[in-house]
Parts: sequence; structure tokens; C-alpha cells
Amino acid sequence: ATTSGSTTTPSTTSTSEVPVTVVGTYAVGTTSLNVADPTGPAGSPSRALPTAVWYPAKGSRNGPVPGTAHGRFPLLVFSQGYDLPVSAYEGLLADLASAGFVVAAPTYPHTDPSDAAALDETDIVNHPADLRSVISAVLDGARVSGSVLSGLVNADEIGLIGHSDGGDVSLAVADNSCCQDVRVKAAAILSGAEFASFGGSYFAGHSVPLLVVQGSADPINVPACSAQFYDAANPPKYYLDLLGASHAPPYTESGTTDQRLVAQVTTDFFDAELAAQNAATRAMTIDGDVAGVAQITDGASAPPSSGTCPGAPA
Repeated sequence: ATTSGSTTTPSTTSTSEVPVTVVGTYAVGTTSLNVADPTGPAGSPSRALPTAVWYPAKGSRNGPVPGTAHGRFPLLVFSQGYDLPVSAYEGLLADLASAGFVVAAPTYPHTDPSDAAALDETDIVNHPADLRSVISAVLDGARVSGSVLSGLVNADEIGLIGHSDGGDVSLAVADNSCCQDVRVKAAAILSGAEFASFGGSYFAGHSVPLLVVQGSADPINVPACSAQFYDAANPPKYYLDLLGASHAPPYTESGTTDQRLVAQVTTDFFDAELAAQNAATRAMTIDGDVAGVAQITDGASAPPSSGTCPGAPA
């Protein structure tokens, strides 16, 4: 992988030297990686996976300065929803970087709406392998002296976050025997689902801590989808119920109440499960419980929902 195009933009509060913390602590830098997945479908050439990266940078709200922040940070790999560009999630991903995470977001083949003729949702079956290649490429890039990410990534603290189809992919790599990557230590699934076409078995062996985020009025990935895999998952697990929320706005509409809440609860979750910040678990229960907006639980079952989840295993 090669790195190019680094820029830096300010966050909303002053810089801190702690490894991970609340949204807005760090200024945010951006760069890009040219990633290729050599393990694509049989007989096909390697798959191009252009990957945008947001990372904690030096500086503060009063002005960023060149360079990365001090220390090694957890890595989060984000997977976009079908027919949604990575740029649609920029506010959320920058928020996560401002809280002390390196956030890498690949554009998967046949997913980005910039090339409508190439859209093909069935290609999702190849995306778990793509995701694993991105993890490897970012870790390799962080080992290259003089690269933007050099020394910035903690290879022992890797989490996944994905929305919609990207949530399906993230869940498979975190907790399905078909595609599991043992380097992954936690996953946040935003309006996602189990996906039968991946094969394998969910939660049958090694499992990782899970945060499930679901809009109660989502007509695309209905609440039954999130409920199905949340109920089957092993603890620790958390279900964030966004009351009255639809499918994409809580993750793509930057600066809204839902988007800010998702960013902070997700930060709390990864602070707790990747960085072992004990106070973050308590913070997550507080930040995720907002009257009329959201409720969070770590119980055995998700909030009641009706119907079934299309495409999920029976």
C-alpha cells in the first residue's frame, strides 16, 4: 500500500496526550491508501480498494499543525453501505478520529454510486476478504518509516464498524466462521444483519464484544435484523435503540442529535473494549440513554420487534 494526499483539519477541543478519549479531543488529519485485495474471485485480477484514512493529528481548535498526534492509537476499519459513498460518512468518521482512533474506510468494488453502471450488490460476498486486506495494508503502512501513519497504529487494538451492507460485512469478519479475522477485537454494527450468502456460522466459536445500533423506524434493515444477531451474540454486547430513526440519517447527516450520539456511544464502546478504559462502559450507558432519543441495553435480548430479516439465516 502507498500513502498520499495528507491534510489536517481542526477538531472542536484542545489536544490531549491520552491514547483515546471523547469526541473532539484531537485535531484530525486525513490521508489515503492504495490497497489491493489479491484474493478476489477466482480468475479475476486483484481488486482495487481505495481507502480514506482519518487520524489523530497535532494541534487544536485554534489551529492544527503538521504531523500526527503522539502515541499509538486503536484502528477502526469502516465499511460503507451499498450505493453510499464513503464521503457520506465523513462527519462520523472524523468524529471518531478526533476521539483518538485511526479510521480507515475502503471503497469496495461495485458499491460506490459514482459509477452507477458498476453497482452490483451481489459482490458483497467478496467484501469480507477485501476488509481483511485493508486491515493488513493499514498495519503494513504503519510499519513503514516516514509514512504518514508510521508508528501511529496499535496492531493489538483493532475494531470494525459498518453500516447496512457494510455492517453485514463487518459482522461476518468479526463473528462468522466463514470469514473471521482473529485480529479484530470488537465490532460496532450500524443497522446491519446476518447474511446467509456468506455461509459459515455466527457466534459459534470465538466472539468479540459487540455494539448494535438500530433505528426503530428503519425500513431498509428492519429492527428484526439487528435483534436476530444481537440475541444470538455472546456478551459483552450492547444494543443502542435510536427511537424513531430511519436507515441512513443517524450516520450520514453530520451534526444532528442522532449522529453526535452515535459517534460518542461508539467512542465509549471502543474506549472500553479496545483501550480497556473502565470508565467508558459507564459513560456508554449514560450517553446512550437520552429521553425520547435513544435507549441502550446490555441485556440478553434486544427490544421487541416484529417480522423477520430478509437475507439472514433462518
